[in-house]
Amino acid sequence: MTTAITKVEVQQAWTIARSEMRRAFLSKRGLWVYLLALFPCAAYLAHDVQMKVMEERWTRHGLTSVQLVDSFTKGETADAVLKRAPNPAFDHSWKNRRDDDGDRDGRAAEGREKTGKDRKERAEETVQRRAITYFDGQRVVDLRFSDGVLQEKLVRPIRDLEMDRRIFAGIFQYFYLRLAIFFGCLGIFMNLFRGEMLDKTLHFWFLMPVRREVLLAGKYIAGLTAASVIFGGGALLGYAAVLWPHNGVEGQAFMAAVGWSHAFWYAAAAVLGCLGYGSVFLAAGLLLRNPIIPAAVILLWESINGFLPAVLQKLSVLYYLQSLCPEAAPMDENSPMLRLLLAPAAPASKSLAIVGLVAVTALVLWAASRAVRTIEINYSTE
Repeated sequence: MTTAITKVEVQQAWTIARSEMRRAFLSKRGLWVYLLALFPCAAYLAHDVQMKVMEERWTRHGLTSVQLVDSFTKGETADAVLKRAPNPAFDHSWKNRRDDDGDRDGRAAEGREKTGKDRKERAEETVQRRAITYFDGQRVVDLRFSDGVLQEKLVRPIRDLEMDRRIFAGIFQYFYLRLAIFFGCLGIFMNLFRGEMLDKTLHFWFLMPVRREVLLAGKYIAGLTAASVIFGGGALLGYAAVLWPHNGVEGQAFMAAVGWSHAFWYAAAAVLGCLGYGSVFLAAGLLLRNPIIPAAVILLWESINGFLPAVLQKLSVLYYLQSLCPEAAPMDENSPMLRLLLAPAAPASKSLAIVGLVAVTALVLWAASRAVRTIEINYSTE
């Protein structure tokens, strides 16, 4: 019997896919996947609200122009600073014993020998400390004075685009790819066949005058469409939530440079993750009754990917997905074990990663197509 797919069978597969869309998008057993997909977006929206509240609180305490804040330099007196900028957000003064306040210049003076008497005398000395804080609408600037002279200027931005991007890269790779898409595809694709077995409706499909490979293709297209929309859209919404507060010059410059490219590759990685994991869980739904067993095995395989030889790493969906990510996830430089676990030894090029994912998917679907030909329905064993 020929296995070539004709034009009529393509139309049949699409008809099946359209009829299965509702099951893929709105199955009661799989509605929890939306929570996984939208979690990064919700987390960053909550972060944005927190930052907005912080900005409003600092603004109520006083707002100083950027130019004026940038003009403060070391060596100025507190009186001179307050004369130019008389409305700080906070102004706090206190005294310290010189030995307690970290007067390193005095303690580290080269060639000076400290006797017990010297230390006792210095312990009775005090230094006047003062901290004056300004807010310029985007940054909190702490001016640290010692005996009335500016010694240190600390600048802390309320919003840090680079930091937010790195955090999102970490969330995307450690949570979204490894957990959200993985378990989301488990819920969507396992339900396409196993859900029908549990509902005792799969035999209706098998009574249709279509080849089972066509039925498999139709169900896979429905699941892939739903997963791609849910998780590809969730990735874009999360990325938008990261960039939304940075709508100034810095944010516009980033979007003009690489921002749109990064958005594309985050969405592409999410969609291709659905492509790969979807095929695996669709095949598992055909061959196994209990989804927990294949999910645990695959999750373990993906988790130990960093420990495997390079050849075996390429049999992992995660290996290719990480190669597509536009930014490296933050990692503890002092933890070589963590670096080994969470990063592929030699990331593939984007083109090779796409080809690798498509090849793995095609191989799994081919195996599934052979399995679906011989599957037998026995509802009494479910």
